[in-house]
Amino acid sequence: MIFSTVFNHWRRWLVGFVLIVACMLAQSAAQSYTVTAPDGVSISVQEAGDPDGQPIVFVHGLLGSHLSWDKQINSPELQRYRLITYDMRGHGMSGQPERAGAYSDGRRWADDLAAVIAGSGAQQPVVVGWSLGAAVITNYLATYGDQKIAGAVYVGGVIELAAGQIVSHPRVYSGMASPDLKTHLDAERAFVGLCFARPPDAVTFQRLLANAAMASEHMQNAVQKMSLDAPKGLGAMHKPLLLVYGAGDALVQAEPSFKRAKALNPGVIGKFYPESGHSPFLEEADRFNRDLSTFVDATTARR
Repeated sequence: MIFSTVFNHWRRWLVGFVLIVACMLAQSAAQSYTVTAPDGVSISVQEAGDPDGQPIVFVHGLLGSHLSWDKQINSPELQRYRLITYDMRGHGMSGQPERAGAYSDGRRWADDLAAVIAGSGAQQPVVVGWSLGAAVITNYLATYGDQKIAGAVYVGGVIELAAGQIVSHPRVYSGMASPDLKTHLDAERAFVGLCFARPPDAVTFQRLLANAAMASEHMQNAVQKMSLDAPKGLGAMHKPLLLVYGAGDALVQAEPSFKRAKALNPGVIGKFYPESGHSPFLEEADRFNRDLSTFVDATTARR
């Protein structure tokens, strides 16, 4: 009995020690660096997972940062991949130019993604874009084509900045552009709340609010006019493309957006998550991570 008790204590200690070491190794494996866009904007890049694994590049959405992808970066399901995130211009730790053209010109955002792919040395990555991040990928495809990527996943993706595809929230968007600080912050909080069918835990929500507060005011004023060439980008893509939408999306019209994407590119595949709003990768993270892993493996097996 004494031996059994001692052994169980020792076993629990050993398991705890192994987990601590594993976490330390995972944290030490993560790295951060910067790349420079053609117009001189500094882009903050982060890496985790297996440095020799199939690369996945994650592009967050409006008012987010690389922290938006925590449930992917920390997912056991995805640790065998090379996980690359970055902060888009005007967000997080990346540069925040003041000129409106740095944000309204969709080519600038496309150049940032191209700089991340080139600067990281990622070969044939799968690119994953959430909301505005999907539009960034579309502009990348319109500018650079799909030769340097293996495939793409759009999550709550903006296909076009068209009234029939975007849910109207005029008070929220005008408030985000307001010079009055209270109005501005309240609108950002409302926007973050609209990202979910069900609110996340308090810590996650507060972190997302902090992300939003860090975002450039110049970017928020100009990004609604960002140029977006869906026919030339998404429409001309020949690589695999998966679209994931939450059935309760309050920011993007899921069905019309998917139908428009399908009309532009009949080869797209769609998945609708019944329990999610605008953020399926957070709201149904386990399912999303499995679907992403399946897509990446199937996509890269074709090469």
